[in-house]
Amino acid sequence: MRVSKNRVDGAKNLRAKLESTLVIIGNFDGVHRGHQAVLGASAESARRGGLSPVVLTFHPHPAEVLGRGVLPALTTLERKIELIARIDPEFVVVVEPFDAELARVEPEEFAERLLVRELGAKTVVVGQNFRFGRNRGGDLPALGRFGERFGFDVRPEPLHGDANGPYSSTRVRAALAAGELSDVSEQLGRPHALSGRVIRGAGRGRSLGVPTANLGPVSEALPPYGVYACLVDRLGPEGPRALAAGVANVGVRPTVGAGFGVEVHLFDFEADLYGCELRVHLARRLRDERRFPGVTELKAQIERDIVEARGALAGSVPAVHGAWF
Repeated sequence: MRVSKNRVDGAKNLRAKLESTLVIIGNFDGVHRGHQAVLGASAESARRGGLSPVVLTFHPHPAEVLGRGVLPALTTLERKIELIARIDPEFVVVVEPFDAELARVEPEEFAERLLVRELGAKTVVVGQNFRFGRNRGGDLPALGRFGERFGFDVRPEPLHGDANGPYSSTRVRAALAAGELSDVSEQLGRPHALSGRVIRGAGRGRSLGVPTANLGPVSEALPPYGVYACLVDRLGPEGPRALAAGVANVGVRPTVGAGFGVEVHLFDFEADLYGCELRVHLARRLRDERRFPGVTELKAQIERDIVEARGALAGSVPAVHGAWF
């Protein structure tokens, strides 16, 4: 897959490109509706102030480097950058490598070197609970003091939510784990997606008359095992493109004892996809995964799943950018 033109690896590589910036700092896992609101408002604010909008994110996640453990992400880094660029194509996403050396940087040096010298920040947007620098010693008041000293404004980002509370990656992840896909889609503004490269399977689906594309390792957080109506994009050098609707199975395929896998049957599609990278948007949960007495009963159920999925996805059309979402 291509590297986004909106991406810059390392803040030190940005300074020659941009002079005065508005920098919004965060992980933005899922790029949910709350993120979207803050990012959109920040881009507009940057435009009014004559600043270049910059997103600063860290990879790998600081918690992973510091040994605190990290839950599976809602979005891959590449997908996150893609979604941010859709909010405003002027965004530059700086992916700062997080390692033990950066973890030892004192809060003042973080502000002076990273934000001012390397990123050219005139405005910095952060969450209310933002912590930074060695041992997470810097907080929002400290950032404000450094801003006064080094010449940048600090803007705490507001919380956005719905009747059930603020949007958050934690809340999205909890809804996903519970299989509440409508809640997930409401918070994200789109269905949750899984992505991976198509690998060769055992051919069991083809032998049943329902050939499937089997995905290799999937990085994103998984829903409960089950069968899902889905919309599938193909990822390539020109970006994602809508491929087909389909039905996906996420789980251990107990009837045939195949072990864990994510596989998708694409409707009205027969081309060879081995080696291609797909993105599978989980539009609706159809049923739990379960064991059948034999392959005859399994095939009959798959045929019923296909009918239900076709009905659920009827009328779906790709977005203006050519992908499903």
